[in-house]
Amino acid sequence: MKDYIKIQPWSIVEEGFDVPRNKVSESLFSIGNGRMGQRANFEEAYSGPTLKGSYIAGIYYPDKTRVGWWKNGYPEYFAKVLNSVNWNSIEVTVDGTSIDMAKTVPTAFRRELDMQNGLLKRKFTVTINGNTLHAKTERFCSMKRKNLGVIRYSLTAEKDCSIAISSGLNGDVRNQDANYDEFFWQNTQTGFYEIPVVWLTQETRKTNFGVYALCRHQWNEGQSPVSTDSTKTDLQVGMVYHFNLKAGETLTFDKYCVILSDLYVNREAFSRQGLQEIQDAYNAGYEALNKEHSEAWSAIWKNCDIEIEGDDAAQQAIRFNIFQLFQTYTGDDARLNIGPKGFTGEKYGGSTYWDTEAYCIPFYLGTASPEVSRNLLLYRYQQLPKAIENAEKLGFKNGAALYPMVTMNGEECHNEWEITFEEIHRNGAIAYAIYDYINYTGDKEYMASHGLEVMIGIARFWAQRVNWSNDKKKYVMLGVTGPNEFENNVNNNWYTNYIAAWCMRYAAEQYDKLSKSADDKLLEIKRKTDLDSAEVADWLNIQANMYLPFDEEHNVFLQQDGFLDKELIPVSQLPASERPIVEHWSWDRILRSCYIKQADVLQGFYFFEDDFEMETHRRHFDFYEPFTVHESSLSPCIHSILANKIGNEEKAYEFYLRTARLDLNDINNDTCDGCHITSMAGTWMTISKGFAGIRVRNGKLHLNPVLPAKWNSMRFNLRFRGNLLGIKIVQKGITVQNLEGIQTEIICGSNSYTISASGEIFIG
Repeated sequence: MKDYIKIQPWSIVEEGFDVPRNKVSESLFSIGNGRMGQRANFEEAYSGPTLKGSYIAGIYYPDKTRVGWWKNGYPEYFAKVLNSVNWNSIEVTVDGTSIDMAKTVPTAFRRELDMQNGLLKRKFTVTINGNTLHAKTERFCSMKRKNLGVIRYSLTAEKDCSIAISSGLNGDVRNQDANYDEFFWQNTQTGFYEIPVVWLTQETRKTNFGVYALCRHQWNEGQSPVSTDSTKTDLQVGMVYHFNLKAGETLTFDKYCVILSDLYVNREAFSRQGLQEIQDAYNAGYEALNKEHSEAWSAIWKNCDIEIEGDDAAQQAIRFNIFQLFQTYTGDDARLNIGPKGFTGEKYGGSTYWDTEAYCIPFYLGTASPEVSRNLLLYRYQQLPKAIENAEKLGFKNGAALYPMVTMNGEECHNEWEITFEEIHRNGAIAYAIYDYINYTGDKEYMASHGLEVMIGIARFWAQRVNWSNDKKKYVMLGVTGPNEFENNVNNNWYTNYIAAWCMRYAAEQYDKLSKSADDKLLEIKRKTDLDSAEVADWLNIQANMYLPFDEEHNVFLQQDGFLDKELIPVSQLPASERPIVEHWSWDRILRSCYIKQADVLQGFYFFEDDFEMETHRRHFDFYEPFTVHESSLSPCIHSILANKIGNEEKAYEFYLRTARLDLNDINNDTCDGCHITSMAGTWMTISKGFAGIRVRNGKLHLNPVLPAKWNSMRFNLRFRGNLLGIKIVQKGITVQNLEGIQTEIICGSNSYTISASGEIFIG
């Protein structure tokens, strides 16, 4: 556990600079606005360990995969969000010597992520050529003007010196994880406008996305360079400003950068719109831009903040998780989705996984307007034809749909066979998200307009993926990988079989409801999908006869056939020197072990909790949790929620802290690659579904709070069906305010309560 991050309620603060941990800090202090983002790379030149990264949402490249043994059905590429034009570089030279903190150790250093206002701040002191210099920077990606990035840079010298500031745009950028060390950009052009503005334009190879960047500098009133130079190559363009800085004098300037992509602006309009936006930013000035950006964050926090009294580490952690989620995705574009690392790193390519449906949609349902979650569902609906193509490549027919494990545009781009071909439970998460959205919002029209088509494709896949076992007299599913990726190519993974059966049953139920309530819509869907009642009856037959492995002796569902053939040694008996096992054991040894990477059977118990009695929940938690190593970031949150359900407060709190401070404490020793954005949504779920006990049943909001012993209180706002509810939980009761909306009903325990518009109730 690393503790160099200071505990503050609204800030992430690092004091003192350490070269070996810099890449971790670059991840933690990342900034973004849903449209673009960047790691917390230094403005100055830096020759130490670093992962330079500036990213633009939706801009990707199909990097050719490296596969030793090609198999039919493999995708030809792995899509990657690209490291794009570097706009934050400001190289500072003092009397001919460049500031480089990998070479010159700062005597003072402080880096702060101000989450309340969305600001990255930094100040440091270095001594160069016998002169001590004090620098201060602020940076943000505007939440108001989504194409704008802004930097304020100040420098004070204790002795007279000459200063050169070199600043501009750099298109000579590469992805750290390029399979063949390819350069992903082409047709780069650079230039100047007279005002003066520097510009750079380029496009991606193969996918041909266009990007246009501009920047301009503004000096404090009364300050101007003694001379100005320009620099220009095929890939870089900038200005060099020379100053004679007097002892004690502070030089301050602002850098405005506009980044446009042809996802939003036609290339023919790049120059016109870019110049207009950069001029508007220049005219507004830093203070006004900062103020409107801060106000935009204030509006976000109004809906989604969680206040914890009595536990500063928990308070800081939940705000960090919420902050990173809204930096990554704001929900105004159904073409975009949420990469596991967001704008904080390149691991996993920035592509979409099942994490979105299983973890992120619940977060946005509770903290944003329904349109945000609906756009995440539309992302999958729009890619349904590709999901059908993906299934066809594997031999499935008749409109069966297999959604990809990893994707940008709907095509599968994951090339590990045990994932690509076998981790098919992802289909179930996408179907469950449709149910979750409709159940939470009450938007029943979505099933007819979009949802049922997706459900039909998924149900058809499951119906073809099973086969009848004469031995078991049941339908079985062979050769799969469940959520526990430490077991590959297993038969009858309980979670996969269970969610497949649920998908077919849910699709059949929705078909039946739609046939009774909206024949015209159903007729259109039947025509489009060639569906008939006989096929629906087949789904019901399969789901009713699905094999679910069960052990009578332990009285538990088995994770898969043969699980009890393993040597069942609890994780507590593993030497600390061998953890995490994924870094210390061979893959062969892991596959033969009983150890579970993340919730598997328990993932099913989380999704379908009302299918099982409380004692069944306790028994399965007590059986599987001791074998779970939680080496997936998605695991602790599910275990925290389930531990709360069964009354295991100690485990619930332990797992909350593990998921909430996963990156802040670098628990998995991998934060250098980027933060775990999608698991951060799971952290919010531990608060809402875990400690607050929020559920939606029969269209009504249920609360069943259990506050951790060391917390004095917890307060948060929750959006639910047009209402914004303020919920405060203390050790001896709960207060609910109706902050926005009409009269509503909530259920706490077994009692129902009505809250008038603008009303408030206390439940003791």
